[in-house]
Amino acid sequence: MERVASVVRLPPGFRFHPTDEELVVQYLKRKVFSCPLPASIIPDVNLARFDPWDLPGGCEEERYFFSLKEAKYPNGNRSNRAARSGYWKATGKDKAIKLAAGVGQVVGMKKVLVFYRGKPPAGAKTDWVMHEYRLAEPESRACVFPQRKNSTHSCAMPTGDWVLCRIFKKKRATTTDTDAEAAGDEEALASYKGIRFIDFMGERRRPAACASNSSCLTELSDGCSSGGEESSSRKLPLG
Repeated sequence: MERVASVVRLPPGFRFHPTDEELVVQYLKRKVFSCPLPASIIPDVNLARFDPWDLPGGCEEERYFFSLKEAKYPNGNRSNRAARSGYWKATGKDKAIKLAAGVGQVVGMKKVLVFYRGKPPAGAKTDWVMHEYRLAEPESRACVFPQRKNSTHSCAMPTGDWVLCRIFKKKRATTTDTDAEAAGDEEALASYKGIRFIDFMGERRRPAACASNSSCLTELSDGCSSGGEESSSRKLPLG
């Protein structure tokens, strides 16, 4: 199996959580034109030689990789989506990545793929998902970043058909978790409906009727009336 350099570990408390725009403009575009990257924390990987669970990094985390697109056929435009024990299958429509500022210029495209075990078309679907980012066609014609010092590549032309991939395992809610959550909600609701006031000073007595010339306080309802209907609180006038 091909070995890949391990992903750079960030210091405790730091998280690599870029937006789609940042991935395309600050990382992928710079990679394509061999320009300086903000940080060298995304390794180069040939995804066709790996299953998603064998890629470097923790399986419970999102992982990012640069990969060169490979043609499925010598004279075709279709990409090779095969892996060691399965294949990646595209789902849905590609999403345009636009600049947040300005007139909403499209700078890249995002494709969503799902990993299947086995051979197409009879593969078994898994919970592994890939977001594949590529530059938009107009963005592939020129580079606006300064050339890397002592670089042997020109920063005016792309150096390869690179894509940037975000790979993660989709979390699926288990039946046990769902049942426990529902049971917790029912218990909380029953507890709320069954609220009772405890009389620590002795048996609670209903105050006697007030005379017209005596001072009276608000009488709190105990929630039920003799007729089985809910009784409301009534406020008696002060004499």
